[in-house]
Amino acid sequence: MPKISIVIPCYYNELNIPITGLALIENENNFPTDVTFEYVYVDDGSKDQTLKALLDLKQKYPEKIKVVKLAGNVGSYNAIVAGTEYATGDCVSVITADLQDPPELIAKMYDYWLKGIKFVVANRTNREESFVKKTLANTFHYLIKKHALPNIPKGGFDFVLFDKQLKEELIKIKEKNTNSLYLLAWMNFEMVSIPYTRLERKIGVSKWTFKKRMKLFIDSFVSFSYLPLRLITILGFLTGFATLIYAMVVIFLKFTGNVPVSGWSSMMLVILLTSSFQMIGIGVLGEYMWRVLEASRNRPLYIVDKVY
Repeated sequence: MPKISIVIPCYYNELNIPITGLALIENENNFPTDVTFEYVYVDDGSKDQTLKALLDLKQKYPEKIKVVKLAGNVGSYNAIVAGTEYATGDCVSVITADLQDPPELIAKMYDYWLKGIKFVVANRTNREESFVKKTLANTFHYLIKKHALPNIPKGGFDFVLFDKQLKEELIKIKEKNTNSLYLLAWMNFEMVSIPYTRLERKIGVSKWTFKKRMKLFIDSFVSFSYLPLRLITILGFLTGFATLIYAMVVIFLKFTGNVPVSGWSSMMLVILLTSSFQMIGIGVLGEYMWRVLEASRNRPLYIVDKVY
């Protein structure tokens, strides 16, 4: 009998767990009767009552639910890898704990998997969110698609189903400071996308802060694209060319006897411009070098405190 493992990363989701758990159990009615389910909930270092809510849910469905408690908060994408490692199904689905992604889409993903598609994503064509959040999210996914991973669908994705072969490859990679779901796309297996509208969060407050969004943006670019390094080179050439033009103008004015109105201000402007460019360049190089250092340390992505 085919078995589906559903991985649910949890971070401050104590109010969501009872509702999400029931919705996932009810969603089993959309599948053939021979399909079995395993739910792997990962508590990503929550400091509220998320773990208690998970253990209460496990008491109701002891044969279906596995709870992985991490020692500390490592981020949702590392938590996904942790849950995937403990999943034992023939295929694995990843869904959020706040029901912004409709569980009934898993049945459509499963149908594609039965046809031999090893990687199925639900891509967000629209969002029930504010204009600012929509704009930032759409810009992020546009830039990633254009400059890093051209094979991903427009609008991005966090809701997926993938074969156990991809699961094994993902576990072997264990790359730090990256988007683990985009690593699945990077593997270049045949992929099918199912469009949907991401729902507004009804319960609780998201802990997905602007700082975490910025880190994900930087991580995704650095992990899958050399564009920032190329931009440094391009800007270096442009700055050098502008400096050369400026020097020629200064020489010309000197020989013609025309003194610039404010030579000191112009000089300071050039110094500040080149210094700013150098600091930006050092910062971009530092992002890459820091990731090399992190990889060389060979520390684990996460530490599991206990598995229930």
